[in-house]
Amino acid sequence: MSLTELSGAPTPDPAAGAEPAVRPQRRPSPLAALLVRLHFYAGILVAPFLVVAALTGLAYTITPQLDQILYGDQLTVAAVGDQPRPLAEQVTAARAAHPDGSLTAVSPGAGDRTTQVVFALPELGDKQHTVYVDPYTAEVRGQLTTWFGATPATTWLDDLHRNLHLGDLGRHYSEIAASWLWVLALGGVILWWRRRGNGRGRAKHLLVPDLSAGKGVRRTRGWHATTGVWLAIGLLILSATGLTWSRFAGENFAAGLAALDANRPTLSTTLDGAPAAGGGEHQHGGAPPAEADPATFDRVLTVARDAGLSGPVEISPGEPGAAWSVGQTDDLWPVGRDRVAVDPATGAVTARSDFADWPLLAKLSNLGIQAHMGLLFGVVNQILLAAIAVGLLCVIVWGYRMWWQRRPTRAERRALVGAPPARGGVRGLPLWALLLGVPLTVALGWALPWFGVTLLAFLVIDITLARIAHHRRPTP
Repeated sequence: MSLTELSGAPTPDPAAGAEPAVRPQRRPSPLAALLVRLHFYAGILVAPFLVVAALTGLAYTITPQLDQILYGDQLTVAAVGDQPRPLAEQVTAARAAHPDGSLTAVSPGAGDRTTQVVFALPELGDKQHTVYVDPYTAEVRGQLTTWFGATPATTWLDDLHRNLHLGDLGRHYSEIAASWLWVLALGGVILWWRRRGNGRGRAKHLLVPDLSAGKGVRRTRGWHATTGVWLAIGLLILSATGLTWSRFAGENFAAGLAALDANRPTLSTTLDGAPAAGGGEHQHGGAPPAEADPATFDRVLTVARDAGLSGPVEISPGEPGAAWSVGQTDDLWPVGRDRVAVDPATGAVTARSDFADWPLLAKLSNLGIQAHMGLLFGVVNQILLAAIAVGLLCVIVWGYRMWWQRRPTRAERRALVGAPPARGGVRGLPLWALLLGVPLTVALGWALPWFGVTLLAFLVIDITLARIAHHRRPTP
C-alpha cells in the first residue's frame, strides 16, 4: 500500500443516514500520527519506483509464453519420439554445430523439451552459448546466447526489471522499491485496521470497501486501502525475496545466512571427499573444465537416475580427477533440487545433497525466489504475480488521487494538492517507544542501507519544509 492520509476519525457519510448519536472525535495517538506521516511521505516519494517495478515485473510474468512464441523451434521438438537417442550422440551433434568454447553443462531433454548443451566462451562473460538438440533424432534445432539458461528475451526483461539496463547504478531503484514496499504495506494495513473501529463489522470493512461512501476522498481511500489489504501478503513476499538479491541489502542477507550457517549446502566434487572450491556446483563463465568424453554423460546420467534424481536435471562435467555433479532443476512445486556427485571413471556416487536436508532459511529463500520469478506454481504463479502488479498500480493511482482530492479549493487557500498530515508525532511518543524505536530503526537502516538513506532524506525534507513554513509565518 502507499500514499494515504489516514489520520483522524471517520467522517459521517450523508448517504448512510443520520446516526443516533454523534461520537466524539478521536485524536490519533502519537505513534499513529507518526505512522500516517511516514506512510504519506514514503508513498509520495517511493511510489514512482514502485510503478516502474510493477510495470517491469508485469512484463516479466509473460516470459514463458513469450519464449514459446519467439523460440519455440529451439525449445521444443517437432514430434515426440518413443525413445531418446544416447546423450553421446546429442552432445557430439551439438559440438559439431558449435566447435568453439568449452562444454560446461548438459540438460537432457524429455517429453517435448529439447536437450540443452551449454558452451562457455570468454568473450560472452557471464553468458553462455546454448545449442538445442532434438533428443529423439539428435538433430540440432537451433542456438541461442543464454544467461543461466534464460533466453535472450527473458534475459532482457529480467535486466529491465532488476536494473533498467543500467547495471549496478540501475539496481538502486529496485532496492529502494523493495526496501520500502514492506513498510508501506504493513503501515497501510495497521492504519486501515485502526480506522475501522471496533465491533464485528471491522473484518468486513477491512476486506470490502465501504460502497456506501459518497464520491470523493472517502470512496477513493476505501478502494485504495482495501485493495492494499488484499495484496499485503503478496507484497511482503515480493519485498522480502527482492531484497535477497539486491545489491547492498542482499549482501547483508547473505552474510546473515552465513553467520547462521543457513546457506545452501555445498556439494563436494573432489574424489577424496573434501569440499571443492565454489561448493562443487557448476558455475557458468568460470574456469572451463577439460573437454569431456560425450559417452561419459550417459554413464553419469544413469547413475544419477539410479540414485533417485528424477525429472529435469543438469549434468556438469568436472575437471580431470574430480567428480561430475548432477542436479535437479525442477522449479515447480514440489520442487526438485537434489544433487549428487558422480565419479565418472567408476560410476560411484561420491557425495549427495538433498533439498530435504537444507536449512529452513535456505529452503524458504529458494522457494521465495522461485515464486517471485513466477516459476513455483506455473501458470497460477504467473496469474497471481500479474494480479499483484496490476493491483499495486491501482493502489498507487488511488493514493495520488487522494492527495489531489484533499487539496484546498477555497479561493484564499487554493492549492494543487493536499497538505501532508500534521507533524509532531515524534514529540508525543512515550520514552519507552523512543528507546525501542530508535535502535530498531538504526538497525533496519544498517541492514537495508537504501531504506536508511531514504528515511534520512525524508527527515531532512520534512525539517526543511517545516523551517520554510515557520519563516513564512507572519509575525504578530
